[in-house]
Amino acid sequence: MEKVTEINTWADCVADLVAVAAGRKPADLVIRNTRLANVQSREVLDGWEVAVIAGRFAYVGPDAGHCIGDGTEVIDAKGRYLIPGLCDGHMHIESGMLTPAEFARAVAPHGTTTMFTDPHEIANVLGLRGVRLMHDEALMQPVNIYTQMPSCAPSAPGLETTGYEISAEDVAEAMTWPGIIGLGEMMNFPGVVNGDPQMLAEMAETMRAGKTVGGHYASPDRGPAFHAYAAGGPADDHEGTRESDSIDRARQGMRSMMRLGSAWYDVESQITAVTEKGLDPRNFILCTDDCHSGTLVNDGHMNRVLRHAIECGCDPMVALQMCTINTATHFGLERELGSIAPGRRADMILTSDLAALPIEQVFARGVMIAQEGRMLADCPHLDWPEDARQTVHLGKELTAADFGIEAPEGANSARVRVIGVVENQAPTEALVKELPVIDGLVEGEGGTCQIALVERHRATGGVVNAFVSGFNYEGRMAMASTVAHDSHHMIVVGTDRENMALAAMRLGEVGGGVTFYKDAEEQALVELPIAGLMSDSPAHEVAAKADRLVAAMAASGCRLNNAYMQHSLLALPVIPALRISDLGLVDVSTFQLTSLFAEEPA
Repeated sequence: MEKVTEINTWADCVADLVAVAAGRKPADLVIRNTRLANVQSREVLDGWEVAVIAGRFAYVGPDAGHCIGDGTEVIDAKGRYLIPGLCDGHMHIESGMLTPAEFARAVAPHGTTTMFTDPHEIANVLGLRGVRLMHDEALMQPVNIYTQMPSCAPSAPGLETTGYEISAEDVAEAMTWPGIIGLGEMMNFPGVVNGDPQMLAEMAETMRAGKTVGGHYASPDRGPAFHAYAAGGPADDHEGTRESDSIDRARQGMRSMMRLGSAWYDVESQITAVTEKGLDPRNFILCTDDCHSGTLVNDGHMNRVLRHAIECGCDPMVALQMCTINTATHFGLERELGSIAPGRRADMILTSDLAALPIEQVFARGVMIAQEGRMLADCPHLDWPEDARQTVHLGKELTAADFGIEAPEGANSARVRVIGVVENQAPTEALVKELPVIDGLVEGEGGTCQIALVERHRATGGVVNAFVSGFNYEGRMAMASTVAHDSHHMIVVGTDRENMALAAMRLGEVGGGVTFYKDAEEQALVELPIAGLMSDSPAHEVAAKADRLVAAMAASGCRLNNAYMQHSLLALPVIPALRISDLGLVDVSTFQLTSLFAEEPA
């Protein structure tokens, strides 16, 4: 395995950079005969060459011959494109079901050399200590992983209970850590709009530290609330799903982050703000938000997003800017990364096609770390403590009775609120359905099945039951997951209460993950022992287990694209319209708990 250079600052390298560029000192690496994608000027420069020393570009120009000496490694690109390493502007490592080390190992061969990550998943389980563990492992990697301090644990105070809560004091402390780049997505937008002292204090601490405040405004309201949120300081937003969303954010001086994750397909509907409306593309950034291991192994990472943006009609160089220099500029790192220019980190990709984007060679800090899909560099692991692997506390033996929903006395049917899953979208629908009552219990039917939220942080034994529609499960089945954004209790979805109990208890036994039961037999299991969210196994092993999970879901009637991601988000009470938490059903349009049983129509 290659050892990647620990990066020195530009200031520390000035003498060497100048000497190499002037021809007085040989470079460590020279790449010749490239078609250089210059994202600074949005040009492709034929025949340009680069020289690297101490992990940074020293010379970028038409002929680097004067930088070559004894010991210089010389690569002939043979006319291939040389493009900057790709940057993901907003993402959650935990969604890959992997630790930072294994996530880096999975995405670097796809050309991702920089990630801006918000570990708010682990913050809900392990608090500030969990964030520090993620931060520390991130800094050990051969690629650049910057950490945003989570802002909202819980994401919606008063509507859910987390394992730990993040305070303004925690945010202030984190701002002193070396790898912290800013504040994670400010999901509690009602709190900001209403002047919540803690939310305002967290943003103020971040801005005083000279760092970036991440946004999350998941509301269609463009009145005073939207303007108040923008005034609070969030500098970007990835929750847009329509062209008007991206335009409105750009007009407020926010960067519009357009995401293509495993289940979120929001680029095509928004990129027309640039391709058709002609808005300045430097205010637009591409990101993934959430990608599970199967997507990373089978489809790619930021290279997948870049290709998709081009397929949606975006000029390849404009799309490339959206996942390189635009991202770097947004986080105040334009002089550090995101382009192939003197002094910047030598993160770059050789590819033979700027649109199809085969990732042939990947360099980080001047060292080739991947070639033809094979990782060459080591990705060191943190020694995760034992208590981070023991986080599923159910408090009791769960049985089928814990998942029963009692109907009003004497009822033969019941009008109930139902969470409606929308394929490829994070928002849900708030539905009302008439469901049958059998032996005093409300039963799902016709594509509507049960959903339960099982408390797993404090061993209360609490179970909240409701209904969900859209998965289209058939037969006697249940799926349980300790990945339940963002409070990360346990979500169980099923058509049969016995299977639901078996699935929940199985995750208690293995310490977290995802499992699928059919006819009282386990069909698939993805073990996620670290915080119930991540595995430190290689991505291809986790992906193979995830593939078996997808197959088990499909065999039971669920053929939604990446339905697992939909499943895992059903407990997030900051995205409309209806969600479930450990406190009950949440009406996100009003940010209030609501009854499972709906009123009779007028």
